[in-house]
Amino acid sequence: MAAASLSRLSRRAAAHPSLRRLLLSSSASAPSPAAATPPPPPPSAAAATAPGADRVRWDYRGQRQLVPLGQWMPKVAVDAYVAPEAVLAGQVTVHDGASVWSGAVLRGDLNKITLGFCANVQERCVLHAAWSAPTGLPADTLVDRYVTVGAYCLLRSCTIEPECIIGQHSILMEGSLVETNSILEAGSVLPPGRRVPTGELWAGNPARFVRKLTNEEIMEIPKLSVAINDLMQSHFSEFLPYSTAYLEVEKLKKSFSISL
Repeated sequence: MAAASLSRLSRRAAAHPSLRRLLLSSSASAPSPAAATPPPPPPSAAAATAPGADRVRWDYRGQRQLVPLGQWMPKVAVDAYVAPEAVLAGQVTVHDGASVWSGAVLRGDLNKITLGFCANVQERCVLHAAWSAPTGLPADTLVDRYVTVGAYCLLRSCTIEPECIIGQHSILMEGSLVETNSILEAGSVLPPGRRVPTGELWAGNPARFVRKLTNEEIMEIPKLSVAINDLMQSHFSEFLPYSTAYLEVEKLKKSFSISL
């Protein structure tokens, strides 16, 4: 349509000299397509060239170790160890000397989760807390000092008093209580509101009393936690927030330059 109107205007200009001069002056003042302003870059390209874009992509890429929920931010002591594959979300507190191993999830979105001094939560454990417990007791999840929680355990709104061992693949339901110097064998299920008295060994599904612990067994409970704490120190010294991949790259650069 624009080409047709321009052709009609040029025919009229040929018949009228004044109209031809007006057409020539307007075409000379109009900018050429080559001199037009270039279009703005797409948003993705602008974001890639912005300062700090790599930092933003790094911080929010993949799994996040500490996840804030609203006003709650996980609190981890300076000398506590949290594996890079673990996830802590919301109202989670990890005290001095405690350790959270690979694949563990501590989700404090409904209530508080506390990990005491020199306690350890091993691989693939899940710790959660409900709004309220059926027993009327506080519904937060408490793992007190010198407690060892074996791999693949599920703890929900329970209380574990100091110097206890929770065997692998155990399940502790809402309102359950494990008193001090007690052991729950692997694969046990503690129903809601069930209490394990101090100095006893329980096992089964549902968990039942097996026998009283000897003094030697009770003395070995904190030693296990201390041994895991010593093992944690070797992992803690090797941990870097941005991995050690850059060291391998430097080795490849040096070997490549020597070969040349």
